[in-house]
Amino acid sequence: MDSGLLSGMRVVEGAAFVAGPLGGMTLAQLGADVIRFDPIGGGLDYRRWPVTAYGESLYWAGLNKGKRSIALDLRSEEGRELAISLITAPGPDAGIFLTNYPEGGWIDYDHLVALRPDLIMCHILGNSDGSTAVDYTVNAAVGYPSITGPQESDGVVNSVLPAWDLITGMTATTGILAAERHRHRTGEGRLLKLPLFDVALAALGHLGHIGEVQVNDEDRARYGNYLFGAFGRDFVTADGRRVMVVAITTRQFRGMIEAAGLENEMAAIEADMGFELRSDGDLFTAREAIAGILEVWIATQSLANLAALFDANRVLWGPYQTMRELLEEDPRASSANPMLVEIDQPGIGPYLAPGSPLDSGPDRLPPQPAPRLGQHTDEILSEVLELSGAEIGRLHDEKVVASG
Repeated sequence: MDSGLLSGMRVVEGAAFVAGPLGGMTLAQLGADVIRFDPIGGGLDYRRWPVTAYGESLYWAGLNKGKRSIALDLRSEEGRELAISLITAPGPDAGIFLTNYPEGGWIDYDHLVALRPDLIMCHILGNSDGSTAVDYTVNAAVGYPSITGPQESDGVVNSVLPAWDLITGMTATTGILAAERHRHRTGEGRLLKLPLFDVALAALGHLGHIGEVQVNDEDRARYGNYLFGAFGRDFVTADGRRVMVVAITTRQFRGMIEAAGLENEMAAIEADMGFELRSDGDLFTAREAIAGILEVWIATQSLANLAALFDANRVLWGPYQTMRELLEEDPRASSANPMLVEIDQPGIGPYLAPGSPLDSGPDRLPPQPAPRLGQHTDEILSEVLELSGAEIGRLHDEKVVASG
């Protein structure tokens, strides 16, 4: 990779599932040379759903765009030694390792740092004590399923979005870049430990949930599709389209009311409630009364009419869409968006793929396909580890390495 903001940086990734691979891909899409090592035949996530009709993982391809791939027999001592040599290879921009493999064993930090004292290692964990957790168990533990879903529900509602994995992957990239800057200034490496559970727990604190319990002595209730702390809810138009309407500020609320011509109705709500609708808290307190009137009006409007009125009054709103509708009807999810480029993914074929959502100007790189498993085995062994052709041939013959 000869361009991008991180051009010249080399990161070695040994990771599976979402958080680790996402962190590595984020660095790759900013220009870093990210070398992913996998067991010969693929790791735990190599065939993870969704898959194509031929069994190729769209999931794996999506999270490994722009990386280089080397396939190693990680059950053998020599295969593990090759991975260690990659992790600790010399160079001022190398010696960066991202993993979510279990602690200890052959990737033990103390062993690795003895080979390269300025090593930067980011280790993604489930819990801070090293025990296992995944996004879905973490989300269950931190309470969100108990406040998600219909107000009348007494069960739990899981999220299909692995939010903690995604945030953890991005936090890993932040940590790696911070540690790399520290190393550049001081020459010191760093072991970074990033527990998935702690990422979720930190978010609870940032968003005020910990304070709600410990300061206010309150448990957040379910509010269905209402936005907490301001006004927002889903509504259905005359032609059956569902839309989300949001007013976080009173200016947005006034625009919504002006678009609908409901000034008198809102004045009646203010008189009935005994306060003016002047703050986001006021809007939340009066949410059901506001929604009852707005619901009737929106039900008389087609989606096209509603869009014209709302857009003219700068209302914060948007349609609900299936993923198919998003990709077939929304220009933001088409090739008109410079982040999206059609790539030809080996084993899968052509489809739109995202590059980095960060627009860095002239350094922004288009997305690149994910590698075939072991696609770069020989070039990595030659370029990074400086092995001879004869030695690489021996490794193939003894099935220590494989090419894709």
